[in-house]
Amino acid sequence: MSMLELLLFVAGLVLLVAGAEFLVRGASRLAVLVGVSPLIIGLTVVAYGTSSPELAVSVQSAYNQQTGIALGNAVGSNIFNVLFILGLSALITPLIVSSQLIRRDVPIMIGVSVLLLVLVLDGRLGRLDGLLLASGAVAYTVWSIVQGRKENGKIELPAGGQPHATGIKEVGLQLGLILLGLGMLVLGSHWLVEGAIVLARVFGVSETVIGLTIVAAGTSLPEVATSVVASLRGERDIAVGNVVGSNIFNILAVLGVAALVSSNGIPVPVTTLRFDLPVMVGVALACLPVFFTGGQIARWEGILFFGYYIAFTAYLILYATDSAALSAYSWAMAVFVVPLTIITLIISTLHFVYVKNSGQAVQGR
Repeated sequence: MSMLELLLFVAGLVLLVAGAEFLVRGASRLAVLVGVSPLIIGLTVVAYGTSSPELAVSVQSAYNQQTGIALGNAVGSNIFNVLFILGLSALITPLIVSSQLIRRDVPIMIGVSVLLLVLVLDGRLGRLDGLLLASGAVAYTVWSIVQGRKENGKIELPAGGQPHATGIKEVGLQLGLILLGLGMLVLGSHWLVEGAIVLARVFGVSETVIGLTIVAAGTSLPEVATSVVASLRGERDIAVGNVVGSNIFNILAVLGVAALVSSNGIPVPVTTLRFDLPVMVGVALACLPVFFTGGQIARWEGILFFGYYIAFTAYLILYATDSAALSAYSWAMAVFVVPLTIITLIISTLHFVYVKNSGQAVQGR
C-alpha cells in the first residue's frame, strides 16, 4: 500500500466527518425554522445527517459492485452505534431515555432489524427488497415528523425569544451548507472506499470484514462526535435519538438505496447471515430492557455495551486472521459471557418492575 493511498484513505475519513458536520448544521437550522422537538431532530435531521457517510459509502460501493463493503458498513455501523457510541456516551453521563423512544422508536428499530434478517434469508438483498426498505424510510420519516409535531409541539426559541428570520439569504446559506456537505461526503466516500479495498488486499481479509470494522467505525465518527457532545451538553434526547434514528436509517435508507443501485442486488455471505446480522438484531433487542429500566442508560450498562463492542471487534480480528484462539474465544462468549449478560438484564428488569410496583402500592394506601 503506497503512502498516497493511505493519505487518500485518511483524507476520505476527514472529508466524511467535515461534510457531515456542514450537512447537519445546515439541516438542523432549517429544521428549527419549521419547529420540531429536539428528540425529532435527533431521530431525523441529526441521525440522517450523521448517517450520510454510511449512505454515501454503501451506495458508492454497491454501484461499483463492491457489495461486501456496502453491506458490512451498514450492519457494522448499527452494531457500532449502539455498543460503542451509547456505551461511551453513558460512561460520560447516564443517558435519560424518552418514553417515546421506548414506546415507539426502539420497537421500530428492532422490527426493521428483524425484517432485514428475514429479507436476506435467501442469501441476497434484491432490488424489490431495496424498494421495500427505501419506501419504509420515507414513511418513517414523514410519520415521525407528523407525530413529533403533534406530541411535542414546537421546540424552544433561542435566547431573546425571537423566532428565526426566514429570509431568502438565510435559507440560501443553509442550503449552501447542505450542498457543500453533500459534495464533501461524495468525494470522501470515494476515497474511503478505494483505500478500504487496498487495505483488504494488503491484510488478506474480506471486504465484508473491512466494512464491518474500519469503514463502519470511520463513517460512524459523526455519530460519535454528535452523541458525545450532546451528552456533555445535557442534550440527551439528541444523543440517544441520534443513535436510534441512525440505525433505522442505515437499514431502511442506506441498504434500501444500495440494493436499488446494485445491478444484481447485494449478496449476503453465509458468515454475515449466521453471525453479523444476528449480532445486529441481538444488539437492537438488548436496547429494550436497558432503556426500559428506569428510563435511562446507567454507567454500568454503558460499560456493558462498550465491553461487548471490544469483544465483537476481537472476534472479527481473530476470524480474519484465522487465529487458533478463535474456537476457545467463541466457546467462552457463547457459554459464559452472553448467558450471564442475558441473566443480568432479566434480573435488572424484574427488579425495576418490582420496585416500581411496590412504590405504586405504597402511594395507593
